[in-house]
Amino acid sequence: MNILTPTADGSNTLFNEEIGEHYHSAHGALQESKHVFIEAGLKHGLEKSDANSINILEVGFGTGLNFLLSYAHCEEVNKKLNYHSIEAFPLPAATIASTGYNQYVSPAIWECFFEKYETAINNKVQLSTNCELEISHTTLQNFSMEKSFDVLYYDAFSVRHQPELWTNEIIAHACSFLKTGGIFVTYAITGNLKRAVKSCGFDIEKLPGAPGKREMLRAYKTI
Repeated sequence: MNILTPTADGSNTLFNEEIGEHYHSAHGALQESKHVFIEAGLKHGLEKSDANSINILEVGFGTGLNFLLSYAHCEEVNKKLNYHSIEAFPLPAATIASTGYNQYVSPAIWECFFEKYETAINNKVQLSTNCELEISHTTLQNFSMEKSFDVLYYDAFSVRHQPELWTNEIIAHACSFLKTGGIFVTYAITGNLKRAVKSCGFDIEKLPGAPGKREMLRAYKTI
């Protein structure tokens, strides 16, 4: 069961009773998503490239907030977004609607997303001329794809509640889907995580964290 919970910045999140953790930071769901994934991931990736499109892989679609904000930004700057997410337990559309995240994007973006969300599970859908979405209903462990990506949003539940998604082996598996020069970004930063990512051929960068966290991790694939 998922319980709607307000966070410190006024945005909502969900508490997953089975996992025992919120989908987003209690210090601010919207702030965390913008800080970690949009500013440090998407915008940084667009700044580093002259391409007219960007390919994003996300571990943990969850409530869809990272996707919605990414979609809105790419529409704003007229860049094509190819977004692929991995989600073992997709939320019902009604649960996603209950978050109130429609207020953070245009009505056109929200309506198109909400209408096609369930179709996008295990199917590639065109939401607009600038946006494609596909959500693989599987675990990261079982995910495979030939395509490589520009940015990886690693937004799994914490190592305390989902340790199996933070092992050296699973981090290496996730990193294998990034192209050379690709960006790995996550809200977390631990010694083990830094070593795991570095061992995959990445340069490590520590950044200030979102509210409630001192630091976060961004890394660049060099090989």
